[in-house]
Amino acid sequence: MTHGIRTDTHVARLEGRRGRRDTASRYALLPLRVFLGITYVYAGLDKLTDSAFLRSGGAGSIGDTMRAARGSAAIPALIDMALKSPVGFGYVIALGELAVGIGMLLGLLGRLAALGGALISLSLWLTVSWATTPYYYGNDLAYLMAWLPLILAGTPYLSVDAAWRSRRRHRPGGYGYGT
Repeated sequence: MTHGIRTDTHVARLEGRRGRRDTASRYALLPLRVFLGITYVYAGLDKLTDSAFLRSGGAGSIGDTMRAARGSAAIPALIDMALKSPVGFGYVIALGELAVGIGMLLGLLGRLAALGGALISLSLWLTVSWATTPYYYGNDLAYLMAWLPLILAGTPYLSVDAAWRSRRRHRPGGYGYGT
């Protein structure tokens, strides 16, 4: 009589672990996406509702903040350009943060939203937080780095982008149909 080893139980257990690992890998960027989305929505709304921020001068205003950062900015010309209309620039930043945050939370045009977030972070790093010493105390560089994986990966799961992709695949004449 031969004795065999039952492998089906071991395989199922291994596949279960691999399945959890695959699922974890698939959704690994979701916490980052949610964090950045909530943070940027909050930042945009905070600026839009702060009566002091959207002024060209005075304590806590966008104008005074930019004038204070100009002398230590990596690219003072960026600040000079914004100072031509500080209130308008404040609205652009606030609405940009709001759009980026909503885009991330919904997964709507995810790569474009992440690129927008990265550009906002880059401009803030090169101006407002450039003089922070040591550099790792400034959060704008960390935010810039946090956006990069989302630029590369987009929002492939739990997103409007994924729903659109799925819909195109299953529509006659859409890519992937019948393959």
